[in-house]
Amino acid sequence: MADTDLARTAEHLTEPPGMGGAFTRALIPRRGDTARIPARAVTIHGHRQDLARLADYSRVCGFTLRDSVPATWIHVLTFPLHVHLLSDAESSVRLVGAVHVSNDMTMHRTVGSDEVLDLTVHLENLRPHRRGALVDLVGQAHVDGELVWDGVSTYLSSSVSVPGDPVERDRTPFEARTPQGLWRLPADLGRHYRRVSKDPNPIHTNRLAAKAFGFPRPIIHGMWTHARALAALEGRLPVSYTAHVDFVKPILLPGTVGFTSTATAHGQDLAVTSRDGAKPFLLMSVTDGAP
Repeated sequence: MADTDLARTAEHLTEPPGMGGAFTRALIPRRGDTARIPARAVTIHGHRQDLARLADYSRVCGFTLRDSVPATWIHVLTFPLHVHLLSDAESSVRLVGAVHVSNDMTMHRTVGSDEVLDLTVHLENLRPHRRGALVDLVGQAHVDGELVWDGVSTYLSSSVSVPGDPVERDRTPFEARTPQGLWRLPADLGRHYRRVSKDPNPIHTNRLAAKAFGFPRPIIHGMWTHARALAALEGRLPVSYTAHVDFVKPILLPGTVGFTSTATAHGQDLAVTSRDGAKPFLLMSVTDGAP
């Protein structure tokens, strides 16, 4: 289904919406329904970054404290707008049964922690998948009218459908290899990331909720793994870069995972794997500059 800016209306908020009630509404399933998404963009103007929360986020995700912010931090700032739109009555795509399958984000330039951001999110590109429907959650951050960051989070919803023939997604290639390092993820990591991200999904912190969704115990947020992998490149990232991530498999807590980074002609390829390096959990490619 093609996206069109002409049909999209604007909604302006004065502050990030709370995610508790919105998340609860977004969990209400509508199985067998045709996929629908709100035809509007939601914006927060003049968002001032919380420096104490940023420092806490950096500690939890492995970043050092700097005057500039990581790309994944800006994703965290836009996430309440994602939930706000998905919980809307106009959306039949619900978070229940939805899987975050990939993420793309671009830092167009260094963003300072003291800069005031205009944040905008909309949904687009509903398309068929053999297991349901795919949808893109598109976010942007501007400073004084300048685009400084943009990102696309692609979700797969198994509870709705889109007419048409499914198109298979290209997967990042993976080659098993011995990890260069191991990360030990404690049982309470999900609670720590929930504190800094405000993501209230209980499958990351509650064993009963995790079991209800088919996991033997809580799983860590995919965006923590994304952030931790990006933090491993800190000091080697250019001023402008693009990161593409495929979320291949969830990581159970507690657990130990492997990490591998390989230099390429245009940047770095990274993999978070099983501790023996045989199975991928997350695959990431970082390239210099904007696409």
